[in-house]
This record gives sequence, structure tokens and C-alpha cells, in this order.
Amino acid sequence: MKFNIALLPGDGIGPEVVDQAVKAVNAVCKKFGHEATFTKGLVGACAIDATGDPFPEDTFQICLKSDAVLFGAVGDPRFDNNPTAKVRPENGLLAMRKKLGLYANLRPMETYKSLIDKSPLKPELVDGAEFLCVRELTGGMYFGEKGRRDNGNTAYDTNIYSREEVERILKLAFEYAQRRRKHLTVVDKANVLESSRLWREVAQEMAPKYPDVTTDYMFVDNAAMKIVTMPKFFDVLVTENTFGDILTDEASVIAGSMGLLASASIGLHTSLFEPIHGSYPQAAGKNIANPLATILSAAMMFEYAFGLMEEGKAIRQAVTASIEEGFVTEDLANGAAAHSTSEVGDWVAAHI
Repeated sequence: MKFNIALLPGDGIGPEVVDQAVKAVNAVCKKFGHEATFTKGLVGACAIDATGDPFPEDTFQICLKSDAVLFGAVGDPRFDNNPTAKVRPENGLLAMRKKLGLYANLRPMETYKSLIDKSPLKPELVDGAEFLCVRELTGGMYFGEKGRRDNGNTAYDTNIYSREEVERILKLAFEYAQRRRKHLTVVDKANVLESSRLWREVAQEMAPKYPDVTTDYMFVDNAAMKIVTMPKFFDVLVTENTFGDILTDEASVIAGSMGLLASASIGLHTSLFEPIHGSYPQAAGKNIANPLATILSAAMMFEYAFGLMEEGKAIRQAVTASIEEGFVTEDLANGAAAHSTSEVGDWVAAHI
């Protein structure tokens, strides 16, 4: 097969970790007889510096013409520390999600036996925990009407959802639950929020169409507690944009390192694959960042965008082997000799 892949390295450590994912993709293509063509685009702070736009039209067109997008991270302290900035790198991320119709963010939470001691939770809670978070990505407060009034002294953000948006994301979540352990948890705040009551109403209407799936409902505050007290309870968790943003970051800590967790954003025009960590500007250019989450995002790309499960498995096996053999970056080294970002990328590619 031939793949056209848009490469959006972004800011901070993004270019370094994306380079390692490219090595893994090329190794898989060599092993299985595929061909990948990469086209780079600007996004985030680097795009603002070059064009004034965090998601330029040229980048949008590159994405539209691609079979999948491999993305690094956006963010820069210059903008974080400037509350009056008119445009921010994160605006590029929101624009990309909206323009590409990236309505569903998939974040698998996986644990590795050899890294159980890195988790802040007790080993008996973490060992064997594995679930999928499905986050709605183009609705809710992040995209609702927002503004200031009363001379800027009153601020508002509108959390708005349509039935169509809710049905679309729930359908996907039910289907993923059918492929897994057939358990779906719908997370909302239906005791307080009208938007959440719509979510629960639609979910209750849809659940009978999936009789093989056990569906339960949980308020977001309860879900936040249960993720850290009973992580093995969950199989597939689905929720709205803001809740999903918070809960998935909470869940990411369970594995022991944010540098291990990949994600996919399923879209109407194409799909995007990225690590869940940020741009980590303090490490940029030092060749010390953990590339495994980005490499695992490439595995998700083969599986979710191309339907090539064996290719994805080859990457996952190489990542697991690097962890078990201790060929890792400093965040996972446990006092042993740490390897650089590029060395880990080379090792994983060679193993593939």
C-alpha cells in the first residue's frame, strides 16, 4: 500500500519526537512492503512566527490531501505568559480540529508490567488496568459562544451540544465497546447541567440498539475518583469535550509517564495521531524527550487509519521490548543509563 502522511511536528519537542515516529513508520513500510510519502506543514507557534496564523491554509490543504496526519505538539512560553496575546498556538489546534472535523479523540490508557512501580497508584490497582477514553472534540465550551461584558469584569463560556453531535460520538463509543470488553461508561453531570441531561437522554435512547454492551452512567466527579481508585472498572469511557480533556490527563498519570500514551482523533476528512503530552519547551533541542508516545501514535495510525493491525502490532512489540530491556529515555530509566530521544527511535526502528 501507498500512504500520504501529513507531518505536523509543531513546537518544542514536537519535531524531535515526530522524527522518531517517522523512523518507525519507515521501518514498518520496509518490513511489510508499503510506501509512505511525508509532507510537512506548520502549526502552532512556529506557524505564527512564519505566517501569523497558527493553522495556515497551506497546512490545512496538506492535511486534506493526506491519508492521515502525524502531529507533535503546540505551545510556547512566550504565549503562555502573555494573557493579552491576540493569537495563540493552541488556537491552531482548535482550528485544526474544527476544519478537519476531528470530532472524536481516542486515548487508550495502557500499563506496562515493567513500569508498574512508576505509577503513583498501588501496584494492585494498576496491574492489568487498560481502558479507552472517547472524548468529543468539536463541541462544548471550547467552541461555544464566549466573551466578556461589564467592562471585562464578567466572563462567560457557553457549553452547547446538538443531538447530532452527541449521537455521532456515542455511536462510535458503542462500536468500540463492542470490539472490546463490551462495557461502556457514559460520563456527564446530568444532575446539574442541561447539556449533560441531553447526553444522558440520547445515550439511554441508543443503548437498547447495542444489547451486547453493558451501559452505565456516571457523574464526572465520581468518574474522576473511580479512575484512581478502581481503574480496572473501565473498558470504554465516553464524555464531552471539557470533561474528557481533564479525565484523560488524569488517566494518563496511571501509566507512570505521559511519554507513553498515544491518541487518535477521528475526523470527517482525515484522522490525526498524536502523543497526549505537550510541547515540553524546557526539553526542546536537548534530545532527552521520550518519543514512545509519538511512536505508539504511529501504531494507532496503522490500525485506525489504514486498518493494518499487524503493522501496528509490530510497532507496539518494539516499544514494549525497548521498555523491558531498559533502552529508554531519562524519564523511565530508574537510575540506569538513559538513552537519547534519537537513540530510542533508532532502537525501536531496528527492532521492527
